[in-house]
Amino acid sequence: MSHKNFGAKAWLQPMPVGIIGTYDQNGRPNAMNAAWVGQWDMTQITISVSKHATTVNLLNNPDFTLALADRRNMVAADYVGIVSGNKVPDKVAKAGLNVERAEFVNAPVFTNFPITLECRLVQKIGEEVPGGGCNLIADILNVRCDEAYLDAAGNPDLDKIELICYDSIGNNYRVLGKVVGRAFHDGAALK
Repeated sequence: MSHKNFGAKAWLQPMPVGIIGTYDQNGRPNAMNAAWVGQWDMTQITISVSKHATTVNLLNNPDFTLALADRRNMVAADYVGIVSGNKVPDKVAKAGLNVERAEFVNAPVFTNFPITLECRLVQKIGEEVPGGGCNLIADILNVRCDEAYLDAAGNPDLDKIELICYDSIGNNYRVLGKVVGRAFHDGAALK
C-alpha cells in the first residue's frame, strides 16, 4: 500500500460550523462563522479565532452564543463568515437572521438555527497577532433546541437538524451523515 504525505494541514474532520453571536458596545448583534470549534470537556467548548469584531465584542462582554449551522441556513452561515462586521455593521440583517436575547447569557440567539449553546468566556489562551489568533475557552450555560427538531424522547434529532460540517480539504460544507453504529456499545462485541 502506498501513501502520499501532505505535511501539516488543518484537516481534522469533521469540523462543526459554529455561528458566534455577540453584542457590540451599543447592543447591536453580530454573527461570525467559526469553523474551528471543539468540545473542551463536558461543559466547556474551545474556539480558535483571530481578531474580528466578535473578539473585540468579547473583550467588553464575555457572553456569547454558538449556533450550530444546518443545511437550511448554510448560505446565511457562510455569509457571516465572509463579511466582516467591521465593514458591514448590519450583516446580521443582510443574512436574514432573526434575533432574540438569550435566556442565560447577555448575547443574541439567531433563531433560524435549530440548536444554540449559550456560553460565557472563561479563558483566552494566546493573543491575537497579525496572521495569528487565540483560543477561547467558554462554559456552556445552556443548550437550547427548537422543539420542531426534537425526537420522540425529547432530545435533539440530528437527522432532522441536518448539521453541516466544514470540509477544509475540499473547502466545502457537508451534511453530517447517517448513523452507522452505537457508541459505547458496538465495540463490546470484541470483548
